[in-house]
Amino acid sequence: MVKVAGYILGEFGNLVAGVQRSTPIIQFRLLHSKYHLCSAATRGLLLTTYVKFINLFPEIKPEIQKILCSDSNLRCSDAELQQRSMEYLGLSKVASSEVLATVLEEMPPFPERESSILAMLKRKKPGLSEKIRREVGMRELDSPKNGNQVVTNGGPDADLLGLSLNAPQDNIPINTLHETASSPVSPFESNNNIMPTMTTNEDGLRKLVVRNNGVLFENAVLQIGVKAEYKLHLGRVSVFYGNKTTYQLPGFTSVVLCPSDLSSRLNVTLQPVEQVIEAGSQVQQLINVECIDEFADTPELTVRFNYSGVPQTLALKLPVFLNKFFEPAFMNAESFFTRWKNLSAPGQEHQKIFKAKFPMDTLAVKSKLSGFGMQVLEGIDPNPSNYVCAGVVRGRAQQMGCLLRLEPNTEALMYRLTVRSSKVNVAKILVDLLHEQF
Repeated sequence: MVKVAGYILGEFGNLVAGVQRSTPIIQFRLLHSKYHLCSAATRGLLLTTYVKFINLFPEIKPEIQKILCSDSNLRCSDAELQQRSMEYLGLSKVASSEVLATVLEEMPPFPERESSILAMLKRKKPGLSEKIRREVGMRELDSPKNGNQVVTNGGPDADLLGLSLNAPQDNIPINTLHETASSPVSPFESNNNIMPTMTTNEDGLRKLVVRNNGVLFENAVLQIGVKAEYKLHLGRVSVFYGNKTTYQLPGFTSVVLCPSDLSSRLNVTLQPVEQVIEAGSQVQQLINVECIDEFADTPELTVRFNYSGVPQTLALKLPVFLNKFFEPAFMNAESFFTRWKNLSAPGQEHQKIFKAKFPMDTLAVKSKLSGFGMQVLEGIDPNPSNYVCAGVVRGRAQQMGCLLRLEPNTEALMYRLTVRSSKVNVAKILVDLLHEQF
């Protein structure tokens, strides 16, 4: 049971971390209280859970590092536990939050298994595999448990496997009820068989504001993940489409549209994608982007495919934001406040005061600010509790300098976020993107 609990909490503990009885530190201490009673294999799994906690809950990172560097682990007689402790401790100290999130991301869902014989027949003779599936379904209804007797002649042409490959089809009744019951039901369909064409991915989109890698959208049929890299005013976004079913997804197409005047501010080039995604497989599509000028909207990705003979449409937003084109800027306190005072023209500053949505942990806040693309400057603000950042947004024709101050009020659980920029309206765009992260 400890092994099962360790696996589940390591993968999905963040889903219950908001409950008072299952906060991150309670989850960790509860698991570790059983650590010394477990077998070596279970302790190895718990160490993996601990390092995943570091990624999920940065606020308990110091306490987990104490466990990893304890003599009972680093000098353990079991070589496997000793190696895990040393590697996980090194990973937690050396790797950045972005690398850590990539290495320790959630395990992908286990695909449903399909008969290897049917899979081979499906590849070689697609029509034959459908014929087999239909024959097996009819054989199940005609089995003795339904009150019918199955008779075979036992000769050389006897159907020993129950597949009836050579049986004539003229006199076989079509089992409409069985085929209807065995057909996969589209997860997009409602009771009225009305298929929605708009799909929300706001939660995945919000997380990708401060991350370049992650899951953009997922349902019972399709998982869409992204992995992006940016340099100056250019970026490349790799979109991964994963088929989670045991059926092909034919007619697969995707289109990226830029709403309103976004096309004049952001250049998007889409490379073609495979038109068929095989069962349990994944295909990749590359999207090249170029920042021309500041922009507030996001490109829209429309995906179309067929599932169980029913056309499906997904309308999603791509995680391409203005902050992705940030270049960190280093400066001292004097330079920072001199530039801060100079950026005082109307429209150059935007401020927002808001309630904290997540624990006000210093390491977590710094990680999100760094993931946003700006340089976190230490020892700049007279108040050591405040966060100060600087960066430059790179466009094709111009650079937009930006300064940021984040002032937390731990007693009231509030933040005041202020951004100033050398170009009008850029500060408002950045504040609207960032305040949802805290």
